Amino acid sequence: MTTPTPPSAFPDVEAMIVDILKDDPRLSGAIVAVQAPAGFDGTAAAVFVNRRGGAWVGERHVDQPLIELEVYGPTKQAAHVLANDARQAVLAMANNKYGTNLVTEVEEQDGPRWLPDYLYSAANRYVTVTKVYVDVY
Repeated sequence: MTTPTPPSAFPDVEAMIVDILKDDPRLSGAIVAVQAPAGFDGTAAAVFVNRRGGAWVGERHVDQPLIELEVYGPTKQAAHVLANDARQAVLAMANNKYGTNLVTEVEEQDGPRWLPDYLYSAANRYVTVTKVYVDVY
């Protein structure tokens, strides 16, 4: 009998998705990170990747994180286009291997939806939430 991988051995799904988004030419003009850089005011093209929960199935070595993309743009329309580009890149992860991790499925939970940002009053922001199924080897 094998011992299930402990949750502390999760793959860093945020970093994996940041790398995937940075490699997508449609997002080449955007900031892609897990948090806003110093001086960010919400008006630049940006995609921030955050794990917002999920579940670990130890005996199957499967991580099922909920990934939130906060997408900003200089206009509402630009933010919407960028949100759809980021969304397509994440949905395309299904059935692909990244390092030692296999993404078996990607399931959109919510989005993209317009969500005003109270931290950055001039921001144009869309938010998406996606469940990513990652087999951990």
